[in-house]
Amino acid sequence: MNFWLFFVLAVIVAHFILDVVVARLNLKALSPRLPDEFADIYDPEDYRRSQHYTRVTTRFGLLQNSISTTVTVIFLVAGGFNSIDHLARSWVDGPIVTGLVFTALLILLSFLLGLPFSIYSTFAIEARFGFNRTSPLTFFTDICKGLLVALIIGGPLLALLLWFFETGGELAWLYCWLGVVVFGIVLQFLAPVVIMPLFNKFTPLADGPLKERILAYVRQQLFNIGGIYTMDGSKRSTKLNAFFTGFGRFRKIVFFDTLLDKLDDNEIVAVLAHEMGHFKQRHIWKMMALSALQTGLLFFLLSLILENHGLFAAFRMDHVSIYASLVFFAFLYAPLNTLLGIGTNYISRRHEFSADRFAAKSTGRAESLAHALKRLSRENLSNLTPHPVAVAISYSHPPVVQRLEALRNLAMTVLPRR
Repeated sequence: MNFWLFFVLAVIVAHFILDVVVARLNLKALSPRLPDEFADIYDPEDYRRSQHYTRVTTRFGLLQNSISTTVTVIFLVAGGFNSIDHLARSWVDGPIVTGLVFTALLILLSFLLGLPFSIYSTFAIEARFGFNRTSPLTFFTDICKGLLVALIIGGPLLALLLWFFETGGELAWLYCWLGVVVFGIVLQFLAPVVIMPLFNKFTPLADGPLKERILAYVRQQLFNIGGIYTMDGSKRSTKLNAFFTGFGRFRKIVFFDTLLDKLDDNEIVAVLAHEMGHFKQRHIWKMMALSALQTGLLFFLLSLILENHGLFAAFRMDHVSIYASLVFFAFLYAPLNTLLGIGTNYISRRHEFSADRFAAKSTGRAESLAHALKRLSRENLSNLTPHPVAVAISYSHPPVVQRLEALRNLAMTVLPRR
């Protein structure tokens, strides 16, 4: 057997086995006993419902993973990538344009494979647990808008990368790295102004006591913002969330309308303070820098296997090309990506603890943030007892029980009563 074929198949199967093992560990970690920290906000039925939601979504994810993995292996071994390549070459000419069509066709096939699962998840599972508010029209228009954004943004970026690799020689990977980093920074400024309004409506927060409290806190922290907005998250789901978006004078505070309906003013300010903590402690820039380093490593490694004939033989390709190398490299990079993801998630979890500390200290109300976290967990049916292995591999946020424990210790040892 071709070494590269053996390696790629081993990576696919190993990744699938890892997902199955982690999912099963997570299911076994579900405890029928409600953690003591939640006794004041959960009733037994709420807790049973959250665990049932975890079971249903986990098992559905395993089913989807099983089918997609099987289809991928069959498609690879049967020479599906070669068939797509021949189809793209029959339509257009030139390495860059052919690469764009080849990639678009693969994305289309992947989208069609995942579409039934997305429909069932949205209109069956999420609706069953009372989350879904997405209408069929909204679901369809979201897909169209997403494809349009991918075409307008992703197409030129891919064309630029292919052009760099076609013409850049030995330093092409460096040009690609710099190009993607610059593009990512520009996108951070454009997304809240151009892209996000395509999908949601942003309305300035109405004048009143809540807005006055938020502005007082923001002024106290000497924090510049471009505005305070609510987002019509209830258009698609009842789940709660809040976030900052943009930079500098374009920076916005955004609350889901569902969050404003469920939390009191103290809790909303505490959630805001947590998000502000990420900015104040430069977590956003640190994670962007880390992502940039990983991107540089990715492009450097990619440059080492470009147009590798053994790899193309493994995928049963008749033609060797740079654009197909980009696709095939994703299979080879998967193990390293998993390892890097574990490290990135660890750093992200530390940042969440740090932002919690900032929020508790700057507001003097650790109990408000703790209560907000408990409400968010209950309303979103979060898994309160994830397995440590699942946390290490895939959780960017610490389990809420650990966050509550850290806040309780902080309140007992550091914070003044307010």
